[in-house]
Amino acid sequence: MASQEIEEIFADIVDRAKTLDPANARKWFEKLTVLHLDGGSLGIGCPDETAAQFLQDNCKNSFTRAAQQITGHLIAVDFTVGARGTQQTDVRRDQSGLRLHPDYTFDNFVVGPSNRLAHASCVAVSQSPGNTYNPLFVYGSSGLGKTHLLHAVCFEARRKFQNTLIQFLSCEEFVNKFIRAIEKGNLVGFQSQFRSVDTLVIDDVQFLREREQSQEEFFHTFNALYNNGKQIILSADSPPGKIPSLEARLISRFNWGLVARIDPPSYETRVAIIKKKAHIRGLSISDEIAEYIARKVQANIRELEGALTTIYAVATTTGSEIDLELAQTALEGQIKASARHISITDIIGVVTGHFDVRLADLQSKKRSQSIMEPRQICMYLARNLTNHSLEEIGGHLGGRDHTTVMHACNKISQAKEDDPKMSRLLNDLTKQITHPSQI
Repeated sequence: MASQEIEEIFADIVDRAKTLDPANARKWFEKLTVLHLDGGSLGIGCPDETAAQFLQDNCKNSFTRAAQQITGHLIAVDFTVGARGTQQTDVRRDQSGLRLHPDYTFDNFVVGPSNRLAHASCVAVSQSPGNTYNPLFVYGSSGLGKTHLLHAVCFEARRKFQNTLIQFLSCEEFVNKFIRAIEKGNLVGFQSQFRSVDTLVIDDVQFLREREQSQEEFFHTFNALYNNGKQIILSADSPPGKIPSLEARLISRFNWGLVARIDPPSYETRVAIIKKKAHIRGLSISDEIAEYIARKVQANIRELEGALTTIYAVATTTGSEIDLELAQTALEGQIKASARHISITDIIGVVTGHFDVRLADLQSKKRSQSIMEPRQICMYLARNLTNHSLEEIGGHLGGRDHTTVMHACNKISQAKEDDPKMSRLLNDLTKQITHPSQI
């Protein structure tokens, strides 16, 4: 097969992959190169390891499907770093297991009044880890950019200090690694992994609540790093003192450095975010469309991204230009769904009011029927009325894990089918939550 023909086929494969998976389509796909297309194998050259890892983690299926649809043959796809005629390297993690999202850099972060302090503090820490704000604690509701900032710090610190050792993981991953270390009798190895780094970044640290043994281990890890002048960066959905069942000594340490809050973005910031996200995806949208989306989608940045994905998918499917009319048609369902944005806090407020219980009781370890039933109803309603994950729902209700939330949802769902009283109760509570002005 001639080189030019291969290039044309590859261009078609990239376009088809974008159509199959618009959420993960990126402008930098233009930099991808075809290394080989033969023997049922497609080798794709990537500009750097971060891009290759992103494709490996998020786009392997869409590129494989695209290659098979375009060529009509079974094709195995692999991503490597480099271009044709240069040295290629396999996609693999560095020694710390660091996996960063290519979109989440400081250049791609839109700064506004709602996040200026958090952004400035993260920039400062990336320039001088362990010396500026230590620990740095960033908090705010889901989807406001906390994870983006944590990735950006790692990107910049790794660029500026090439030999720095960074561990970046979610709190749930930290806890799971700790549990596996106990099971395998390898606590020494676990402690060595986390206490010997230059920077430790933990996302969603609120999941430490009610995990007493994990809190104990994290306390000693924190002390070891802090005493050695190593940087600690944490994120959560609430400030340290508002995380239920978190030990006082951890709360105290989390407050030692800087605690920075992120609030929902203003209208002007939302417009800027939409334009930035569109640019990253290679989309051309007018100011009129960006302003329309910003007016209609206000909950968080993830929903703004979802709106862009929906518009792109409709435009690609219909072959239409992206204009205001297309945007209005594409987002009609999403706008109606978000017209009444429901939070877990709304649900908890209605349920605690009905059962006359306190939030602290729902977040406690109490297992009496008078507490367990409203707790499980909260989980069931949150699962059905919000887009939160099982882990996020459990986190709001005392740090329960996803299996506990799933069990609660199944139990209440079965009770709804078996007991007419439960069915009426759930309907009444749902009405109070979704239409509070009518109550």
